[in-house]
Amino acid sequence: MFNRITYWSVQLVQRYLPSSFVFSALLTLFVLALAMYSTEQSLPAMVRHWNVGFWALLAFAMQMALVFVTGHALASAPPVRRLLDRLAAIPRTPAQAIVTVSLIALAGCWINWGFGLVIGAVMARALARQVKGVDYPLLVASAYSGFLVWHGGLSGSIPLALAGGGPDVVKVSGGVIDAPIGVALTLFTPLNLTIIAFLVIGLPLLNRAMHPAPAQTKVADPELLREPQAEVPERNTPAQRLDDSRLLGLALVAMAALFYVGHFMDKGLALDLNTVIGLFLFLGLLLHGSPERYMRAVDISVRGIGGIVLLFPFYAGIMGMMTGASADGVSLAGQISQLFIDGSSPRSFPLLAFLSAGVVNVFVPSGGGQWAVQGPIMLPAGQALGVEPAVTAMAIAWGDAWTNMIQPFWALPLLGIVGLGARDIMGYCLIALIYSGVVIAGCFYFLA
Repeated sequence: MFNRITYWSVQLVQRYLPSSFVFSALLTLFVLALAMYSTEQSLPAMVRHWNVGFWALLAFAMQMALVFVTGHALASAPPVRRLLDRLAAIPRTPAQAIVTVSLIALAGCWINWGFGLVIGAVMARALARQVKGVDYPLLVASAYSGFLVWHGGLSGSIPLALAGGGPDVVKVSGGVIDAPIGVALTLFTPLNLTIIAFLVIGLPLLNRAMHPAPAQTKVADPELLREPQAEVPERNTPAQRLDDSRLLGLALVAMAALFYVGHFMDKGLALDLNTVIGLFLFLGLLLHGSPERYMRAVDISVRGIGGIVLLFPFYAGIMGMMTGASADGVSLAGQISQLFIDGSSPRSFPLLAFLSAGVVNVFVPSGGGQWAVQGPIMLPAGQALGVEPAVTAMAIAWGDAWTNMIQPFWALPLLGIVGLGARDIMGYCLIALIYSGVVIAGCFYFLA
């Protein structure tokens, strides 16, 4: 019965889910019409909100492109590729491969979401090369399912913002939070750790159970898994020998190492996105050996960032329309949040905050953006009902993470590495969405 449900889910998505670009275009038009009707703003006003938002994520889009390029270039370094192939040779069966990639992605995304997306993708490719008969789309979907835990992990933007405190948190919380809230009250509470435990135990088993029968298994095309090999640079002239100088590469790596030693001594093991990108970059440079060899690996990696470059501005435009307020201060995102607040009780409020965040995340797929949208509405409402601000904030955080399973925005870097499209994996992700939704909703209702 379960395999039949999974089969229907996969077939439904493959038949009706449009390409990622068309999906974003349809979502743009839907939000435009809904916001005009709901907030009573004119078409020119909404188009202005769209245009303002359209360019709001350029810096973040560049960061995501660099996560992909530097992560992929690091994974293509000969020592890393050999290590991954050795690790991928440990699982002997398709079921073991699915569980392995699920656990690696969950652990990686709990540490840092950017690291987890990349390591999950490259491990999925390595396992597909080594394990015979494993379903490649499910393997990739299992890697992406690890992304569910990111906002309850060490790089979660909302809990880290609360821990930092400051005027921005006071503003976003509507004045409810006037002092830092440490991670002991967000990431390391019984509530958050219970959710993590259910996902770490349940998701690998769920993914394993979804593996199709041999007749329906889609193994990866060997050409898709073949790692492009950068040409070895010539060393016939002084300029070419300088380009391929290992000493020059080591000098740059030494400068970076000096910085990162000081950084981690001052700030501990906290990893922000720029730190992860820098570590990927300089480790890649070290393992490739010279600036010329690393540059050739980057040239190959850049071929996979088309989706990021094209789609991120469109999602930023959707965010602009969702948050664009009328003269009376009414926005579509605010209305959705208020809809879930109305009629809630102290018992149901954390659950409804989680569900509202899940709905908003489909249109505003950014943890920081969602926090800015929902924080000023949800936190004062929760305080009025006697709900702890940390609980409300974590409900928003988990809602943001939850519906990423049906929002291809965050899958783009991973899909670029593995060479698949969103419709190839979203049928499996839909099952993960249902399981994780039940788990997280139950925890917020019974434990919050």
